Parts: sequence; C-alpha cells; structure tokens
Amino acid sequence: MTAIDELLKRNYELGNVVPGDRSSAKPSLQVAILTCMDSRIRVFEIFGLKQGEAHVLRNAGGVVTDDAIRSLALSQRKLGTREVLLVHHTNCGLEMVTEDDFKDELEADTGLRPTWAVEAFKVVEQSVRGSMARLRRSPFIPHTDKIRGFVYDVHTGELREVDAAESQAA
Repeated sequence: MTAIDELLKRNYELGNVVPGDRSSAKPSLQVAILTCMDSRIRVFEIFGLKQGEAHVLRNAGGVVTDDAIRSLALSQRKLGTREVLLVHHTNCGLEMVTEDDFKDELEADTGLRPTWAVEAFKVVEQSVRGSMARLRRSPFIPHTDKIRGFVYDVHTGELREVDAAESQAA
C-alpha cells in the first residue's frame, strides 16, 4: 500500500467527524497562519483550531515569499482575514542548507539554476523578523497592524513570541 492509499483509507475511516463550520470560505476567526511544511507542526492541534476558523498556509520554512504574499493578499482582501500569525520552528531543515549550495546542487543535477530564493537561514528568530518586515512592507497586504511571529519548539511544544519591535527595523 502506498502512503497516499494509507491516507485515503484513513480519510474513509474518519468519515465526517471533523468539528467546525464549513459554510463559508471566510475564516470565522479572521486569521491566517503561515508556517513551515514540517510535519511535526500540527497546526490545528497546537491552536485548538476547528475547520473554518483560520486560513493555514505552509511552505518550506514558513517564510514570507511572493506566493505567500499572493495567498495572504487574497485572504485579507477577499476573504476577510485581519490578522497574520507566523510560526517558524526549531530544528528547521532550512537551517541545514545554504542558498548557493542548494542552488548549485539543483543546477548540477538538472542543468538549470532556480530563479527563486531558497530562503535558507541560520537563526530562526532573524527569519521570523524578516518575514514580519516583508509583510509589513508589502503594498498588497492592507492589514499589517496585527502581524505576530513565533518560534515553535518542536521538542517541547512551546511557542515563543519574537519581538515585533525588532522586526520593524529588519
């Protein structure tokens, strides 16, 4: 059985027991959460979320990229969100690569050098600050007064807020 087959089996066995309001695409808490794709971050469980309460966006590192801005602009402008919660985490895979080394590896393997940024980092708090600053500077994000960033400890489950004042200087 493949991993996808296993997931489909679980979905069938679960049935329609997921709590929450499915009546609207507009999140009832008016919040969007951007976090890493790391499978140790169980977003719904960490925040006690129910379906329909928040938009959840994920990418490598949980960093604010052009595509994240695209999704957040739609979330705010068309679907009513007013707050953004950024959640990066300890022991992230992006801490283990460098921008140039990964691009060199891809170019050697494919013959093409990616035009996109890897967004590798060494200090997770600096990455959070940079992401908050990018969002605040974006002309496409109208609601920037309630952007907050956190580091999630994958071993303890602790959420630690990153100082917002420092992010505005980033």
